[in-house]
Amino acid sequence: MPDTEQGGSRRRGRNETEEERADRMWTELIQEVRVAQMGVQILFGFLLTVVFTPTYADLSDADKTIYIVTVVLGACATGALIGPVSLHRLVSGRRIKPQAVRWASRLTLLGLALLLVTTSSSLLLILRVATHDDYVPYLVAGVVCWYLLCWLGLPMWARYRHTTR
Repeated sequence: MPDTEQGGSRRRGRNETEEERADRMWTELIQEVRVAQMGVQILFGFLLTVVFTPTYADLSDADKTIYIVTVVLGACATGALIGPVSLHRLVSGRRIKPQAVRWASRLTLLGLALLLVTTSSSLLLILRVATHDDYVPYLVAGVVCWYLLCWLGLPMWARYRHTTR
């Protein structure tokens, strides 16, 4: 298929119906969610075991609070990242795929934000227990900046740089 339309201008976009676009976007979204789900489920699984270790009793009250907040955040991230699967299953065949894709995308973005906070608070707890040093918050802040660069900065730059207005 040629890459130009009549008049010599370069084609942009795809020739697909709203339903075809929703099907394609759904497939892409589910592939993305699979990656994030794997990470959050492994992290959450490890977090759940900490409370059953002998070391948990030795944690300071501040560290126990960080742990509890982290577990709750992990549970919320897991729920948000599994949400698109449930959404699809419950609305499948109802002819609302474009709307379902929008909601699933929102749930995925929420899940990624919760995963960012869960991972960061997990790192904070681990480094506090491992080092007891004053530089731990700076290390965690540096990692958060790295996540934001990878997860938000680079995609937003690419979106700005390579899309038309």
